[in-house]
Amino acid sequence: MADAATPMMRQYRRIKGEMSPDVILFFRLGDFYEMFFEDAKAAAPILDIALTKRNDVPMCGVPFHAVDSYLAKLIRAGRRVAICDQVEDASASKGIVRREVTRIVTPGTVVEDGVLDSSRHNFLASVCRVADVFGLALLDLSTGLFTAEETQDASALLDSLERAAPSECVMPSALAEEGLPVAGMAVRVAPCEDWTFEYETAREALVRHFRVHSLEGFGCEGRRAMVGAAGAALHYVREDLRRQTGHIGSIRIRDSAGFLLMDDATCGNLDLVGRRGKEGGPDLLGVLDVTKTPMGGRELRDWLLRPLASLDDITARHEAVEALCAERALLNELGGALQDIRDMERLIARIGSGGANARDLVALGTSLAALPGLKGMVEGAPCGLLRDLGGKMILLPELVDLIGRAIADEPPITVKEGGVIADGYDDELDKLRDAAREGRKWLAEYQVSEQERTGIKTIKVRHNRVFGYYIEVSKGQADKVPEEYIRKQTLVNAERFITPELKEYENRIIGAHEKSVALEYELFGRVRDAAVRETAHIQESAGAVAALDVLRALADRALALGYVRPAMTAGDTIRIKGGRHPIVEQMPDAERFVPNDTELDCLGNQLAIITGPNMAGKSTYIRQVALIVVMAQMGSFVPADEAEMGLVDRVFTRVGASDDLARGRSTFMVEMQETANILNNATPRSLIVLDEIGRGTSTFDGISIAWAVAEHLHNNEAVKAKTLFATHYHELTDLARTMEGVKNYNVLAREKGDRVVFLRKIVPGGADKSYGIQVARLAGMPGEVIDRAKEILANLEEGEFGETGQPKIAKRRKEPRPDDSQLDLFAR
Repeated sequence: MADAATPMMRQYRRIKGEMSPDVILFFRLGDFYEMFFEDAKAAAPILDIALTKRNDVPMCGVPFHAVDSYLAKLIRAGRRVAICDQVEDASASKGIVRREVTRIVTPGTVVEDGVLDSSRHNFLASVCRVADVFGLALLDLSTGLFTAEETQDASALLDSLERAAPSECVMPSALAEEGLPVAGMAVRVAPCEDWTFEYETAREALVRHFRVHSLEGFGCEGRRAMVGAAGAALHYVREDLRRQTGHIGSIRIRDSAGFLLMDDATCGNLDLVGRRGKEGGPDLLGVLDVTKTPMGGRELRDWLLRPLASLDDITARHEAVEALCAERALLNELGGALQDIRDMERLIARIGSGGANARDLVALGTSLAALPGLKGMVEGAPCGLLRDLGGKMILLPELVDLIGRAIADEPPITVKEGGVIADGYDDELDKLRDAAREGRKWLAEYQVSEQERTGIKTIKVRHNRVFGYYIEVSKGQADKVPEEYIRKQTLVNAERFITPELKEYENRIIGAHEKSVALEYELFGRVRDAAVRETAHIQESAGAVAALDVLRALADRALALGYVRPAMTAGDTIRIKGGRHPIVEQMPDAERFVPNDTELDCLGNQLAIITGPNMAGKSTYIRQVALIVVMAQMGSFVPADEAEMGLVDRVFTRVGASDDLARGRSTFMVEMQETANILNNATPRSLIVLDEIGRGTSTFDGISIAWAVAEHLHNNEAVKAKTLFATHYHELTDLARTMEGVKNYNVLAREKGDRVVFLRKIVPGGADKSYGIQVARLAGMPGEVIDRAKEILANLEEGEFGETGQPKIAKRRKEPRPDDSQLDLFAR
């Protein structure tokens, strides 16, 4: 780069001027992507690379072959990156090489393997509001998964968004200015022009993309909010980001009625997938995930976050898990076969978007080659769901054969420098390669013959990009060169020459190599196109493999961890014998887990009041019941001796609370809002888990609120949900005296002197003590503090005030000794 006025820099400025200012432009120059001016200043510290200057222009660059790793850093930092490539052969161009932005990569549209987490979807969300209806579309460009749903409940929309955890969200500019519905979420918002969300525009985008006359076949014709969100998402990806979308073959409409609903607080409180800042900590996904494929891992995550609400569908999954448990040989065979299958969903998406290399094709071919064996294992299975999944695996022997014959066994990463196509696949390519090889052999022989003919033993035949092939002779032997040698360059220690014969062979070698590389890329493109034509079949097979992988994992866990098949019913009874907490029992340093029974229904066992000391296991117990329900309805066996599970429509939890400073909400406000959400949305088919209500305010206020909440849950026929209510307010045990659906339980504890031993067993009846001081002793509280706390407790138990009106809480058990009293200066 000579100066800022060069043709190349003018080209850069023109392309950069077409981009949004917040987009960092990767500008291809030879073997590097370069960044200039403000882009370089912004990117260098994120990428941890040197910021340099040339002619006062700040610049930095990254090698093109390692671009994915640098791209990942920028995307994780929330930046958008435009990839500007050379779109013509530099050697064939006259003047400046033509360059174009081939794609814009944003956090929600990444497809590169080095940036993605294989265990989870990378969603781009799109939100649209029409009157009082919200539409939500979720697109994973890396797999082609495209879903849409509608709701009139803003909180339900937020729940769906938080479960999906999108990396990016597009919405109309007006909605983005309001901050709805992602206020407080760590997600990049991309405001888009409002007209892209209008029904007619969005519908036309979807109809044109799917090549259909209407959206009736997808179940979304006329659903204005849903269609607006989905159409705008496609427009953003295709038009604004210039991305390929051919692998997006359909759109799934999600109806909340088909799933067990859980808000984000519930998912976090139950530690389903390590949410709420607990990534890396123990969670249910970590206990269950022994899947063999990336697709299976993502599918298991989806099943956990969206358990089923259809008895038939749940039963089908349980039957499949049971069949695999009964056939351990089949279970082991499936595990072995699944290990050979790579991430087919992301492979075909990358191949379809034009960003794949030959190694991606080899991985796809290997995966497809494993399908016949996998299909054969389950086609004769006694379970209908397993047979159905086998039927959805579409075999593509011709594509497998094509990839196997065409692509080299260990191809290079790049596809434009040769070595991609296998020997013997194409006759013309083989001839060109032979010509290039013969030329190189001739060069070696030519060097030896020239050494012998001239008597100059230091002659070397070399090559560089400037001169091509040349003969190099040391300075001391230069006077011996023949007359036909043509001098090209003089160095300090050597002279460089060419000969007509050498240039003739150079043309043959270089011509054959260039033609072979060009032909290889053309042949690679044909194989890639053959794979793209099978995209729909490959995606259907990948979906079947993912579901089979999850079922195999659930069967494996059932056998290894002692889970049982729950008896699912359409009734309202939840009856568990010997239930266990699936996460706590697997923690490496945990003590022996004590199982407990549970019985809940909408009549005599509708509300269980659970009292007992801190650390005794109340929270673990109520959470384990909710987890067993979630596991049962996702299709898993459950950690129990026996389980009868009536179908649940929603699981609510109100467990602990903390200040939400970002939204200006105190602990008590968070607690009350979560409780209000439960009371306003629960039904008699719901399960509610309450771990303390009213702790964030005064004792009398707290007891009053907790009592009123319990009464409402018991007496209101529209709610009357099955409820587990853990509390320290022993006054609530009196509810059982007047309400027939309330039952009292407590966690057994035994005192040994001043100490307490927790037995972890849930038994009928209310607790008579809290053992708070004993727990404080276990926590390491200083002895003098423990002793004083015991004095104060005794004071409180006597009554609030003494005869003099002094608060008894302040009373000392021992009178001060005379020598401890203050000296009276006026005493005589």
